[in-house]
Amino acid sequence: MKYVEGLSCKECRRAYPIAAQHVCELCFGPLEVTYDYDALASAVTRAEIEAGPHTIWRYASLLPAPEQQRVDIGAGFTHLREAPRLAAEIGLKKLWLKLDGGNPTHSFKDRVVAVALSAARFFGYEVAACASTGNLANAVAAHASATGMTSVVFIPSDLEAGKIGATTVYGGKVVAVEGTYDDANRLCAELAGSRPWAFVNVNVRPYYSEGSKTLGFEIAEQLGWRCPDAIVVPLASGSLYTKVSKGLTELHRVGLLPEAPHTALYGAQPEGCSPIAAAFAAGLDDVAPVRPRTVARSLAIGNPADGVYALDTARATNGSISSVSERRIIDGMKLLARTEGVFTETAGGVAVSALEQLVAQGSIAPTDEAVVLITGIGLKTLEVLGKPQPTHRIYPSVEEVDRIFEAPVVVQIPEQVEA
Repeated sequence: MKYVEGLSCKECRRAYPIAAQHVCELCFGPLEVTYDYDALASAVTRAEIEAGPHTIWRYASLLPAPEQQRVDIGAGFTHLREAPRLAAEIGLKKLWLKLDGGNPTHSFKDRVVAVALSAARFFGYEVAACASTGNLANAVAAHASATGMTSVVFIPSDLEAGKIGATTVYGGKVVAVEGTYDDANRLCAELAGSRPWAFVNVNVRPYYSEGSKTLGFEIAEQLGWRCPDAIVVPLASGSLYTKVSKGLTELHRVGLLPEAPHTALYGAQPEGCSPIAAAFAAGLDDVAPVRPRTVARSLAIGNPADGVYALDTARATNGSISSVSERRIIDGMKLLARTEGVFTETAGGVAVSALEQLVAQGSIAPTDEAVVLITGIGLKTLEVLGKPQPTHRIYPSVEEVDRIFEAPVVVQIPEQVEA
């Protein structure tokens, strides 16, 4: 880990060496990775990054992973696509979609797991474990199988069938916990003290969370090494939101962005699980836990680990954190599909609906350039759309087809031309 100095407590700033540790022994605050930014500034260049692989590892110098144990099954450098039809419908001049469904297991979680398991291998772990609402379970199982590690994932017992199937296929152990994600996560926190396992979102969490920075890195690079005016991010624990902001800040700090980021960060939560949004609306500095009741299960974390830091990020970037109604989650999914041909999971529906609200309220101006994070694909959450039905059902005849339309379609057949 060439440019990594060690770990530091986010609360009391006490320094720690590189280790599989996530909590400060003095104040019990969370630990994060620290870097030698002066050394990075003198060594890392745009040209070096642009010549790198089309994965998160093009930013290897800015990540906490040793080269020898690096895990790479193709996570990152996903498509940043302009969305003119959606922009026109909601009243924006310029809008981009960051399509993280293009990752190997079809969600942004591949980014964090690639970094976490690289660190885990460095520390000598042979078992990769996690608590998950689905996407993380998929990513841990896939990356573990590709590196010869054993995977053990803990999921809520009512998880969507598609996400369960996309985890069990890799051959690891999948344990359904009777309860919520928060119940599964508490169990993992207990197990981390007695099992020699790398729990990606517990004992190796400082390294895991750094993978989310790569979304910020990629957005800036793909826009020609500049920042957009606004980024809309779906929130669960709050980690992704804070790390996107950190990624932009780090690029400026090491000289890869000439100007300090001006991007407003907007967080989006479903109304049925919106503890961070509720705290922001009330002007609070603490986040009160809630019991999730939302169709957006990938965002159903009632006790968000990074909630207070998400509040800090929103205020520091002149952004906000808001919630959208459960009904509008599905509306957002359908709006994105209808205008841009992108089928997102429920988290993307939350982000798109929040973007629509923010533009309508004037928080994001019509002239702003915005990016919305589409963190996973809709095939994982088909259940929320109900039992699919065709729009019409007919017998196989032209007359039946004609009945569907107001008038028959007339096709002009050109006259045959002699050779």
